[in-house]
Amino acid sequence: MRNPPLIPESTPGTTPITASRPRVPLVAVAHGSRDPRAATTVEALLDLVRRERPGLPVRSAYLDHAPPTLGQALHGLTEAVVLPLLLTEAYHSRVDIPAALAATTARNPRLRTHRATTLGPHPLLVAALERRLGEAGVTPGDPGTAVVLVSAGSSDARANAVVAGIARDWSRERPWWSVATAYASAGSPTPAEAVRRLVRAGAPRIAVAPYLLAPGHFADKIRRDALAAGAHVVADVLGPAPELATLVLHRHTEALSSPERLTG
Repeated sequence: MRNPPLIPESTPGTTPITASRPRVPLVAVAHGSRDPRAATTVEALLDLVRRERPGLPVRSAYLDHAPPTLGQALHGLTEAVVLPLLLTEAYHSRVDIPAALAATTARNPRLRTHRATTLGPHPLLVAALERRLGEAGVTPGDPGTAVVLVSAGSSDARANAVVAGIARDWSRERPWWSVATAYASAGSPTPAEAVRRLVRAGAPRIAVAPYLLAPGHFADKIRRDALAAGAHVVADVLGPAPELATLVLHRHTEALSSPERLTG
């Protein structure tokens, strides 16, 4: 599969990125993990962003398990775009990040922040999923392949419903044999259950597409359980995909263009 340019002049569903956009610092907030591979992956993604927008200050922050905290990342700034490096709106984006941001702005009333939306849902994430499947040897849209889209899962049913909607749209837009959803936690079916259903249904080939930003406990468990249940291929996590770098910059521009997302 041919790689698209990192930052196209215009990508469907995004605001064109131009050098004239204000270079308000970007603070990207990831979940955080005890697995050091997760932070390494986040930093690799942000390195792509830095290379594609030279001069834009980019900082990382983590909600748990890794430094710096959001407050530490915002230290010394008077204005910033705070962007959740999360794939769906759920507890972390609706509660944890606003709470951390409120505590930080209370200590620094001069700080103005623009709150960006989560990365997903967005067509660029599906493009990144297809990139990872292609790297694993799966032709995007192959009618002989059934795809299992696996997210981490959430206790917020709205987040799980968004993932299910992505799968439905993906199935309509591509001639896959089918696209099913599964959840590594806090939802059903599990990846193993979804794969076994497809085996019983006679799917010619089963490919698992992890809807995860970084490697770690969930990614390892998804790979192990899906292969044991009969999956033929498990793609890599999204990681530092060019499409994600494009999307991060789009969310930055979008936040600056939305007065209702300005706080402080």
